Amino acid sequence: MMVRLLYASRATAVSPETIDAILAQSRTRNPTQGITGILCHGGDVFMQVLEGGRDAVNRLYGSIVRDSRHHDVTLLHFEEIAERRFSGWTMGVVNLTRVNPSIVLKYSARPVLDPFTVPGRASMAMLEELIATASIVGRAGS
Repeated sequence: MMVRLLYASRATAVSPETIDAILAQSRTRNPTQGITGILCHGGDVFMQVLEGGRDAVNRLYGSIVRDSRHHDVTLLHFEEIAERRFSGWTMGVVNLTRVNPSIVLKYSARPVLDPFTVPGRASMAMLEELIATASIVGRAGS
């Protein structure tokens, strides 16, 4: 049984080193767990989608909730899936400060990432558009 989980959180401290550390850890551990996904960040807000087996995704989400690099961890969307949508990324990344603000504005009241104030489905739709516009970097194995 595969699932897709989308959550948002606020970073305790945002720096390029913090983001690099999260990505390196994800890209090392996720392949052995069968987990794929993407991480979006803008300002101090993170939004991440995880796909994989139900047990593996739930274990990873539990460790994220306990991770001191995050607070206000909020589950936005969870569903059983027949196929992955983010299978090309062990952990892709989108820096929303480098994305056309109109993409974010299309799914939000303001052109800044604030997944805490929009429906989870709107956040998923934005991620789908980021795939379509090739805004995600870091393919599988990278």
